[in-house]
Parts: sequence; structure tokens; C-alpha cells
Amino acid sequence: MEYDSMTVAELKDLLRDAGLPVSGKKAELIARLQEAQDTPAEEELEEMVEEEEIDTEEDEFESDDFFEDEWDDFHTARQKPVLDEDTKAALATRAAQKKKTPSFRRQEWFRYKRLSRTGWKKPRGDDSSQRKNRKYRSALVRVGYGKIAAARGLHPSGFEEVLVNKSSDLEGLDPETQAVRIAKTVGNRKRSTIHDRADDLGLRVLNRRRISRRGDLR
Repeated sequence: MEYDSMTVAELKDLLRDAGLPVSGKKAELIARLQEAQDTPAEEELEEMVEEEEIDTEEDEFESDDFFEDEWDDFHTARQKPVLDEDTKAALATRAAQKKKTPSFRRQEWFRYKRLSRTGWKKPRGDDSSQRKNRKYRSALVRVGYGKIAAARGLHPSGFEEVLVNKSSDLEGLDPETQAVRIAKTVGNRKRSTIHDRADDLGLRVLNRRRISRRGDLR
């Protein structure tokens, strides 16, 4: 297209249609339109290259070698417990009971900020309104708030928790009904050994950590 024979107003209309700025002299407008004509060819070439790269990535993803070598590192499914119908019903009942349980707070937790971050403590004052169970005070811990006995002590997933301190404690555990909780005093060296042994036995570790295995921890 010959831009030299066109007026400035016509050039600006073309620039507006192309979404380009319309400021400048006639020579600048013509140069801007000529650059816009050369750009689409480069963009089409870049799009073709990107499509080829995407096709190559899809081929790599669909190959069998990808699934054999890489897929196992993405996600490892956690073990699920094998529960009977009575245990499932007990867990559902416990969850429903927990929704109705009040939050037990110590006396005057609302008055002092340092007390708002603490848990339950039994009120012992002679004139304590909470000890006298006045209705405008927090609820008292009572035996009636206890949950169903069949689900007592079970993890929310349904596993029976077993506290371990060393890898030998894992022997004899049932991976279908029992899960492992590592004691908080266990270091990374022994913890990594417990992780490996639990994986070999098919046991679930409830408080598993990511351990950077450097040096002699590898």
C-alpha cells in the first residue's frame, strides 16, 4: 500500500483501526504503519514455533518413559484405613457431637489478652461466676461433653495412632488399622530411617516431614 499519496487524516484512521498511536508527523505515521505490516509475519513465525514446542511437550508427556520415570515423583497416595460399618458410624457420630461442643475458655479470657491465648483452666475462686455456672459465663468442662466411646482415641481418618521413637517400634503394626506418629524428640537422622521403614511396611506416618537429606543423611 502506498502511504505517501494518502492524507494525514487517512493515515490516522488506519492507525486507529490497527490500535496504534496517532501522534507525530506524516513521516512518522507512515513508518509506524510500515512497521505494523512487518510485525504480523514475525508473530506468525513465533506462534508456529510455540505450537511446535507444545506438540513436542505433549509427545514427551504421552510417552511411556515419562510415566515410568517421572510420574511416581509427583504424588504418592496416602494409606487409607480399612474400617467396618460400626467404626464409620462412630466416627460420623463423633464429628456431629464435636460441632455441638462449646469452646472451653478459662475464666476472664475476654478481659486480658494474655489469657485469650490460653486454654482451659478450672475456676477455683469462692465467688467465681464461672464456677457457679452462671449462664452468662463460659461453659464448664463436664463429663457429659464426652464423645462416643467407640471412636475415642482414633485419628479423624479412622486410624489408631501409635507413638514410635525408633524404627524397630514399627514391627508388628497393622497398616490397615494403625498409623504412626513419630515422637517430637526424634531427630532428622532417626526420623528419615523411620520414614523409609514405614514406607517399606506400608504404614502411614501422620506427622511426616520433608527432610533435606544432605551429607550422611542420604
